[in-house]
Amino acid sequence: MTRRVVFSADDFGLSETVNEAVERAHRDGVLTQASLMVAAPAAADAVARARRLPELKVGLHLVAIEGPAVLAPSAIPDLVDANGQFPSDQLRLGINYFFRPGVRRQLAAEIRAQFEAFADTGLTLDHANAHKHMHLHPTVGAMMLRIGRDFGLPAIRIPAEPPAVMTRLGVPQGLGDRVLYRWTNLLRAQARKAGVAVNDHCFGLAWSGHMTTDRVQSLLPLLPDGHSEIYFHPATDRDALLRRLMPDYEHEAELTALLAAK
Repeated sequence: MTRRVVFSADDFGLSETVNEAVERAHRDGVLTQASLMVAAPAAADAVARARRLPELKVGLHLVAIEGPAVLAPSAIPDLVDANGQFPSDQLRLGINYFFRPGVRRQLAAEIRAQFEAFADTGLTLDHANAHKHMHLHPTVGAMMLRIGRDFGLPAIRIPAEPPAVMTRLGVPQGLGDRVLYRWTNLLRAQARKAGVAVNDHCFGLAWSGHMTTDRVQSLLPLLPDGHSEIYFHPATDRDALLRRLMPDYEHEAELTALLAAK
């Protein structure tokens, strides 16, 4: 089996500094794909940039936690606050998504609305994944795959970071890391049943927000056989929104890594 690697960026559309980094990393670096938050503050700017970059593959970065919804709060009152924002309480959301039928109906409506919003951009849907990897929740993953098929969804990300590789990189792998790695097999099985393509490996979880040049350079020689995705959170500047949402992330260093890897 041969090795294949793609470099991707999450949070496309979150802010113009993120969008500018995506454009620079694609034009001058190794970035090949980006995942769009369709209701984010700078989504329109992201779409305009993507239209100028025909080789950039763009997918849906589905928001079902800690971010803006497409539908009005009155349509999904059990999902979002009065400002249309999903909460950040992953445990509570996970329980509600699994056990409350009314919440699941609202979630399905919002997921469909996000796919529809992506379709309205006119961009080709290359893939989908979820903010904070929320599609690892079996309800969210199943809905993303089922609804995504109506929009020609060809591929999704499986956030499966191999513990053996991370151990060789000096990153301790506890029980939680190994359980999460095995848990990804459920999403992989859901995708295969739906006829949707998946990656074999994914990197960027343990070092999320800290994919620096040195770390990327140390990772590349250790990539296993198969299809690997390395994902980043680049930005040209840590604006106020990024400092509030991701106070410890090294957005500019991640952009540098994408430019240096070429």
